Amino acid sequence: MAQARDQWTTRTGFILAAVGSAIGLGNIWRYPYVVYDNGGGAFLLPYFFALLTAGIPILLLEYSLGHKYRGSGPLSFRRLSKKWEWLGWWQSLIAFLISGYYMVILGWALSYTYYSFGTQWGSETQTFFLEKYLGAADFGSFTPQLKVLIPVVLLWAFVYYVMRQQAHRGIEKLARILMPLLVIMLVIITIRGVTLPGAAEGLNTLFTPDFTALADPQVWVAAYGQVFFSLSVGFATMITYASYLNKKEDLANSGLVAAFANSGFEFMAAIGIFGALGFLAAQSGVGVDEVVNQGVILAFVIFPQIINELPFLNSFFGVTFFGALVFAGLTSIVSLLEPAISAIRDKTGAARTTVVNWIVGLAALMSVLYATDGGLNYLDTIDHYLNSYGLLIAATLMAVATAWTTRKVGELQSHINQVSDVHIGKWWVICVSVVTPVMLIIMTGLNIRTEWLVPYSGYPMPWLIGMGWGALVAVLIAAVILQSKEWKVNTGQAEQQEKEGA
Repeated sequence: MAQARDQWTTRTGFILAAVGSAIGLGNIWRYPYVVYDNGGGAFLLPYFFALLTAGIPILLLEYSLGHKYRGSGPLSFRRLSKKWEWLGWWQSLIAFLISGYYMVILGWALSYTYYSFGTQWGSETQTFFLEKYLGAADFGSFTPQLKVLIPVVLLWAFVYYVMRQQAHRGIEKLARILMPLLVIMLVIITIRGVTLPGAAEGLNTLFTPDFTALADPQVWVAAYGQVFFSLSVGFATMITYASYLNKKEDLANSGLVAAFANSGFEFMAAIGIFGALGFLAAQSGVGVDEVVNQGVILAFVIFPQIINELPFLNSFFGVTFFGALVFAGLTSIVSLLEPAISAIRDKTGAARTTVVNWIVGLAALMSVLYATDGGLNYLDTIDHYLNSYGLLIAATLMAVATAWTTRKVGELQSHINQVSDVHIGKWWVICVSVVTPVMLIIMTGLNIRTEWLVPYSGYPMPWLIGMGWGALVAVLIAAVILQSKEWKVNTGQAEQQEKEGA
């Protein structure tokens, strides 16, 4: 007998959880740099074009799969077509692997929240981060770093407590608390960023349009890449979350709200961060382009420099910034774990607490690798391959499965329209069937071509192949094995419920 499925208590709870999943570290430290590096203000045109032709269509596709078939990624794909069940497992396992290193980044942010009191990182912020905090070493070094490991263990204990609860008690409550706080923190950061001396120069650097960039295909590829990375599609998260909605929920409206809320958040983050970068450039007597960076260096090297230069309340703004990273990351990491938890529960019928014990326990063990002195290299490699290849390939195959092989994209469109006030038309079918897979195939091909000529970040090719491609192949093999296992629940339940009008 099938177990009762978790359900969100309200639509607001679902939207907050969905937005919390999408809003993560990449919105804060990746989006501003991508805008700057791809035509400034002119980049907003390809960005919103990509959002409307790929981001929102794929988001709605995931919503429709989870909502119509009432299951996790593997169960929803199995109900779509038995031969595609493995894709749901592959997506869920990729998200699970990401959680292992993502938590370590949150551990860094938690440590820096503490270090913000009295700006304990000193004036040499890069030396402090790489040498004194991470103890960074080359590939092949695996010495644990307690300064990193302790906050990671504390965060895993908190996440374990949250994940043991039913979705509406754990994930939904976490989102209801953290998302408003995160917005408040971002507003504080943005207001402070744009009121600093030199902020105008930073904003000019960010938004001055270079319309010649629109003729560069790489700019359009970057726009599609940013949209996919920031919306958390391709990880089976939104399939799982949508399966917890009641059967009459408005999918189209919920998808539009989540997508535009995510875009608004990262746009606001870009304003605050480039205002602060303009201030740092003015204080250092250099151009803004000399202090612009992204990712780990922006967050843990450049931003501490900015905090050092603030005229007052340095510790307060440090706590606010790094606390915002922690909050954004927590709402994202629960969404990375839930697909695997839900999938195994669907497959085996096991109790949630039992599955959480295994999933969180294994993810926590994975984190130990990234909490070593060589962890930054391992983290960077795995992150690049899972996101640049795993995510894009998974999303491409999802479009192929629904539009090309099973040809059920029309059914999914009808399902969305049946429960939504805003109806989607042929544009959605065209985007899912043609625009999205074509763009994703182009992006993947360009990535492979570029890195065949120049290895990613100059890392040794054997490590890139072993860790990067090795991780993708390992989860693919695991996905095929899991598909071969017998289901302990009724995989046809969703279809039967629809026939009965449940």
